[in-house]
Amino acid sequence: MSLDTRLRSSLSLTAEHPARYALAAGRIFLGWIFLWAFLDKLFGIKKGTESGWLSGTSPSKGFLSHNDGPFKEVFHSMAGQVWVDALFMFGLGGLGVALLLGICLRLAALGGTILMFMLWVASLWPDTNPFMDMHWIYAALLIAIALADAGTTLGLGRPWARLVRNSALLR
Repeated sequence: MSLDTRLRSSLSLTAEHPARYALAAGRIFLGWIFLWAFLDKLFGIKKGTESGWLSGTSPSKGFLSHNDGPFKEVFHSMAGQVWVDALFMFGLGGLGVALLLGICLRLAALGGTILMFMLWVASLWPDTNPFMDMHWIYAALLIAIALADAGTTLGLGRPWARLVRNSALLR
C-alpha cells in the first residue's frame, strides 16, 4: 500500500467528506493570496506596491533592503538582484496558479514552504509573537493541501495526476 493510499485512508478524506471542501477552499483562498501578490508586484496595481516589475521596479528591493533582522546583511545584499526578483516572482505566480488550479501541489508545497521560511527569516522577529506568524500558517496549509490531495476537489487534480503519473513530485 502506497503512502498516499495509507494517508488518505487514515484521514478518511473521501470525495464526500466535508473536510475535502474545506481544504479545497483553503487551497483556492491561499492561491488567490499568492496570485494577487504576483499581479500587484508585476503590474503595480498600487495595493501593496508603488509601481510594478514591468515598469522596472524590483519586487524584492523594498522589503529586503529595509530589513532589520539578524540576517539583514545577507538580505540587504540580495535586495534588487535580478535572480532574486525572478525567483520571487516565479514562486508567487507559480504558487498562485498551482493552488487555484489544484495541480502540482507537492512541488507547490515544497517551494511554498521554502519561500515562507525565507520570508520569515527575512522578517525576524515577528512583531506580535517571538516565533509564530502567518508564514508558518501558510506553510502548514500548503503541506496539508498537498498531503490531502486537495486539488482533486474543486480543481484539476485528477486529470493532472493522470498526466504526470510517472512523477510523484509533480502530482
